[in-house]
Amino acid sequence: MSKSLRWSEKWFRRGLWLVALLFAWFLAGLGSTIVGDLPRVEQTRSLEDFMDPQRTPALRRALDEARRDAQEAQVALDQAQLRHQTAQASNRAERETFANWLATRQVTQRPEQDSELIARTEALDRLRQAERQALGEVERQQQAALDARQAQDRAQAEWQDLEHAARDTFRRAQQAQELRVFGYRLALTLPLLVAAGWLFRKHRQGPSWPFVWGFIFFALFAFFVELVPYLPSYGGYVRYIVGIVLTVVGGRYAIAALQRYLERQKQVEALPDSQRRLGLDYDLAQARLTKNVCPGCERPVDLKDGKTDFCPHCGLCLFDRCGHCSTRKSAFARYCFSCGAEAKPGEGDPADALPASPG
Repeated sequence: MSKSLRWSEKWFRRGLWLVALLFAWFLAGLGSTIVGDLPRVEQTRSLEDFMDPQRTPALRRALDEARRDAQEAQVALDQAQLRHQTAQASNRAERETFANWLATRQVTQRPEQDSELIARTEALDRLRQAERQALGEVERQQQAALDARQAQDRAQAEWQDLEHAARDTFRRAQQAQELRVFGYRLALTLPLLVAAGWLFRKHRQGPSWPFVWGFIFFALFAFFVELVPYLPSYGGYVRYIVGIVLTVVGGRYAIAALQRYLERQKQVEALPDSQRRLGLDYDLAQARLTKNVCPGCERPVDLKDGKTDFCPHCGLCLFDRCGHCSTRKSAFARYCFSCGAEAKPGEGDPADALPASPG
């Protein structure tokens, strides 16, 4: 159709399509914001909301205390182990010093050093005693840490039991909430899709067609992009059922539309040639002729041979003769391209320019 339009009209149409796309874009942005905020109408609930209200608070406190005690016991154990390592290092160093001194004492055999030997032995005993005390503290802290971990494990196991008991109820409530939110989205987008279908059927070629098409694009985007990804899936049943319903409805509509179209075509092809040409849109007829398609029955026709004047499928007159200069021209042209004379209905039938057959 674009080849039969005026140059300025082409650019005007392109600008109007840009208006339609911008209108659809702004509407889609508003729709996305609204659809994205729809889940906020439902209160977000967690698994803990469905657990035993009598045991949950006390168990939560016990679990927090057990975790805190386990952390404190681990810190105390680390400190005790560090003190034990320090005592071990001090004892080891003192033993090495004492061994060296004792070797020197045996070589020199000096009696005046007996008192120092006793003092060093006593210091070594005190270091050993400190190491044993540090080891005992480590053992006590290990026991405390073990008790804290076991208490935490018991509290965690009880908490998991409560979660397991509430998980089925939580899952059902979550699915019901998702279904309600989907219902909100469907209640918002389905009327838009119905309105878009009505606008497409009634006003897609009206004076406000850019806004009509912009709304249609927005409705399709809202339904297939904003709604379809949120289809609830219970083992895939809902998605497949919705797909089957949409396919059946769309298929039945397409079949009925095709049957209506074929019936209209039969009725139109039964009309006289002049009425059929008058009922065809000028731009549409020109666009189909440029594609070597009959404007009436939409079947392919060879129009490049310069001899085909009628459609071989439906008999529609495609080329006739100018009533002023007898030039062969398109039967849908409003003026003769050779002399500029205005074409008149019923004038210039190609049969009138053909020579009479002999006999």
